[in-house]
Amino acid sequence: MKLLTDLSLDELKTLVSSYGEPSFRAEQLYLNVNAGKDFDEMTNVGKTFKDRLIADGYAAVGARVLQSHLSKLDGTVKFLFSLTDDNVVEGVLMRYKYGNTLCISTQVGCRMNCAFCASGLEGLKRNLTAGEILGEVIAANRFDGGDLNERKITNIVLMGSGEPLDNYDNVVKFLRLVNHPKGLNVSYRNISLSTCGLIDAFDRFLEEDIPVTMTFSLHAARDEVRSEIMPVNKKYGVDKVIDAAKRYFDRTKRRVVFEYSLIKGVNDGAEDAAALIRRVKGFPCLVNLIVLNYVKERGLEGTSRKDAYRFLGQLEKAGVEATVRRTMGADIEGACGQLRAKYVKNK
Repeated sequence: MKLLTDLSLDELKTLVSSYGEPSFRAEQLYLNVNAGKDFDEMTNVGKTFKDRLIADGYAAVGARVLQSHLSKLDGTVKFLFSLTDDNVVEGVLMRYKYGNTLCISTQVGCRMNCAFCASGLEGLKRNLTAGEILGEVIAANRFDGGDLNERKITNIVLMGSGEPLDNYDNVVKFLRLVNHPKGLNVSYRNISLSTCGLIDAFDRFLEEDIPVTMTFSLHAARDEVRSEIMPVNKKYGVDKVIDAAKRYFDRTKRRVVFEYSLIKGVNDGAEDAAALIRRVKGFPCLVNLIVLNYVKERGLEGTSRKDAYRFLGQLEKAGVEATVRRTMGADIEGACGQLRAKYVKNK
């Protein structure tokens, strides 16, 4: 299946020309697919042309909302998106005072196999295309009553299933597509990209000149601990990750974020906080502390809220800016991978 959402406006112009259609058809298609419209909803595009596209294997919609689960606690919505090959990925829409943030997936599954994460339990199934990643945003925007004139998704975080930099080309193209002024037009400053620290890919990304907020999944500041919970650390250790973060700041002048999931008895002790302080003190960053979501198959428990704030206090006393992430959607299983696993199991 070929997706129209995979194509930039210039690529659509080339496609339209190859069918002998007038050039304005490209923008018509572009606006329609970015609004989430399937072929039968494109009233300004001729039926004969649409039928030819369909016959040639083109699809207009990269992802559809298969299931949605609304939190009664805070209005968070957890999505299960279906793709054109019947694979599924998850997304989470979180509502804040400053706007609506959508967490999206970049891969079906994940091959990083972090010890605390549900997404890697089944390994990597496949990468999402740029148009499928974009399709998650388009589908959620439409679900929430948004369109191209009044977009409801104000912020995007690439923190769902998958390691974004392990799907490098598709993620970079997605970022350019979602930022296009005639499409959803999401500012790079409103997009966060999370990586566990694939430094070779990160160095490529540094040259793309796409100034998103870069988030590094650190989760431990001592190599012996991080290697135990994140296999990627055996190749890209803590020093390499911290150095990459500093290079990003030097290049973009944008503050980076370190994600740190607090795991009871693993990385939440005073010595862990002290190691983290030594690594980042004096560097303009934010440490985002997360009380780990429990994943039955992994067997690791999150630290208590009390101990999370103790850890926070140690960082703040040393002058390290940090926060404890607010728990959202607790009644709809907020951990990435849980909803997908249930669906696959019950299918």
